[in-house]
Amino acid sequence: MWHMEDVLSVYQRSYDPGRPVVCLDETSRQLLGEARPPRPTAPGRPTRADPEYVRGGVANLFLATEPLRGWRAVLVSDQRTRLDFAACLKRLVDVHYPEAETIVLVLDQLNTHSPASLYAAFPPAEAKRLADKLEIHHTPKHGSWLNMAELELSALQRQCLRQRLPDRDAMAREAAAWARRRNAQTKRIDWQFTTADARTRLRRLYPAFED
Repeated sequence: MWHMEDVLSVYQRSYDPGRPVVCLDETSRQLLGEARPPRPTAPGRPTRADPEYVRGGVANLFLATEPLRGWRAVLVSDQRTRLDFAACLKRLVDVHYPEAETIVLVLDQLNTHSPASLYAAFPPAEAKRLADKLEIHHTPKHGSWLNMAELELSALQRQCLRQRLPDRDAMAREAAAWARRRNAQTKRIDWQFTTADARTRLRRLYPAFED
């Protein structure tokens, strides 16, 4: 229960640009190319795609979102190793939030999702510099739904990834364009589930004490 209440308390914090609350999650998608070029639209005939496709392997997508600001970014990698995760954290710190005092980061408990990945990827001094910029909060096991980045990943899947994308570069371009559109619209997440709600609705998950 501690992890759940800890994350929910983070979500109740007021907006602070010096300590932004950022949710980060990842997923993988198969790369699929067209076996034959689609038939273009013609009068009275819509575009037709051939049902056959060419497999192009799998790409990994890291999605970071700052719900209170209505911002998100997607980084596409070939794999989902500690090194890829560390590269994502470095980009978050140095590119997206270079002026932040601390990035308050919400993650699930995947084994790569820890500062240890930074030390696997970078020299100790650099790893510590990056780790010192992060305040990490993990969602509970089997409670990844508490990570608001999952909501953005769902939107990314519906609005962008259902099309066939043949390679990592194509996926990265489409994902970046999707993020720019949503950022321009300032699409925020209105999170309503609180610690009080958890203690009421999920009461069965809490330990019982006898007087």
